[in-house]
Amino acid sequence: MLEIPSISVKDLQEWSKMDEVLTSGHRLCAGCGAGTMARQVTLAAKALGEPIMLVNATGCLEVASTIYPYTAWNAPWVHNAFENAAATASGAIEAMNAMRRKKQMADKDAHMIVFGGDGGTYDIGIQSLSGAIERGHDFLYVCYNNGAYMNTGIQRSGGTPKYAATTTSPPGSVIPGKVKWSKPLAEIMAAHEIPTYTASPAYPRDLMGKVQTALKVDGPAFMLVDSPCNLGQRYPPNISIETTKLAVKSCFFPLYATYKDDWLLTGESARIAKNPDRKIPVEEYLKLQGRFRHLFLPEWKGKLTEIQEIVDDRWIRLVNKSTC
Repeated sequence: MLEIPSISVKDLQEWSKMDEVLTSGHRLCAGCGAGTMARQVTLAAKALGEPIMLVNATGCLEVASTIYPYTAWNAPWVHNAFENAAATASGAIEAMNAMRRKKQMADKDAHMIVFGGDGGTYDIGIQSLSGAIERGHDFLYVCYNNGAYMNTGIQRSGGTPKYAATTTSPPGSVIPGKVKWSKPLAEIMAAHEIPTYTASPAYPRDLMGKVQTALKVDGPAFMLVDSPCNLGQRYPPNISIETTKLAVKSCFFPLYATYKDDWLLTGESARIAKNPDRKIPVEEYLKLQGRFRHLFLPEWKGKLTEIQEIVDDRWIRLVNKSTC
């Protein structure tokens, strides 16, 4: 279950010749991680050869890819409210099962992929998602975490990192940004005893291998993707991939796969576990982003030490229970 296929450069070259599922012409911001993430996910899914169906919770990816009357999706696609994407996917899956039993559609596999941002997954949609997982519906849920409600005004979410600045947790003389650490969503999903993965668009071969593994699972699987937002995280759009690489290299966002009691570090995170000298200070990741700029002021600089200590502690715990 945790064996991630090795995606080669040759694989990527061959897949790049296929028609895109997320086509050009969408209106995502320059530098938006969601578009890169969605292209990698759908390309890996399409390479498996079965039809793809998509459900998309309200959020940046949905709004910017389907400006009425246009759509950038070259596959069956459904838009939902924040709170019920997983429930809608459940209904579509069971409708297909019923139609197959009645011989009203071909008896062949179709991969169901659900996209939701951190607002629609960490917060508003977690009840629907948990219920769908408990019922055992066969889908891959991909949460693209850009660290706030970016689509509606950069308000803090359950996925916002501790001490990050948002419009509803602004830093000042009293608080240094958001005062709580982000919700451990991947661990929460893993506690449902389903295959759970973390991934980054900066490491496409790791991400795409995990997508293919997850889609072959008979039942639900979950993937948390670090999806940078240059507007809300406040950095130049041309360094989006650099920021996500630094998140991984600092162990702020480690890459792993887990199922029940098995934990597997993957990609760059596995290399860091084997060679700790590859790990970089978390400041290298934070300093590129305006949402953390206040932490480098004298009155709040102690918070950088706190963040480093938390990241180090969580990384050590992950390494201790993982294989590479």
